[in-house]
Formats: sequence, structure tokens, C-alpha cells
Amino acid sequence: MGWMALADQVAEIEQEFIVTNQLGFHARVAAQIVKTASRFRSDIWLIKDETTVNGKSILDVLSLQCPKGATVKVLTRGEDAEDALKAVAELFQNKFGES
Repeated sequence: MGWMALADQVAEIEQEFIVTNQLGFHARVAAQIVKTASRFRSDIWLIKDETTVNGKSILDVLSLQCPKGATVKVLTRGEDAEDALKAVAELFQNKFGES
């Protein structure tokens, strides 16, 4: 099997989320996202409006400026993309441990 066939098998998954915690993305939330994303080998991208940032970079995540109510798309690509997306989804669903 050549490298092209292997490349076709790389999973890419995306899902949209609404930021529901009161303070939106701030330093602690960004740190949680980066810490979670860094556990996975897959690339993790956060997309808001026309801006795409690396989910493993705290400065990138903070630069998105996501207040409560913002829509963020999470795209994961790689061998553990499904698990990575589930882990990041759990952060959004639990409001990053905030109200």
C-alpha cells in the first residue's frame, strides 16, 4: 500500500459548538482546550467566522475572542481524530467547568 492510500485513510471530523460559559474563552478556558488537544496526535483546529487557529496553541485559542454565544467549529484530523473531538466536545458541554 503506497503513501497515497494511507493518506486517504486519515480521519477528518468537524462539529459546531456554541460557547455557553458566562465568560467565553479566557485564559483558563484556553489552557483547558490546549491541554486537552495536546493529549492527541491529531491536528485540532478551532474555526470562528473566517479565522482558523491551532487548538494546541494557547495564544491562537485566545486570539479567537469567543464570548458567550459565539459559534465555534472544531475540526480534528488524524489517527485519533474521533477521540480528540469527543474530548474537546466534553469541555464545551461542561461549560469548561464554569456556569
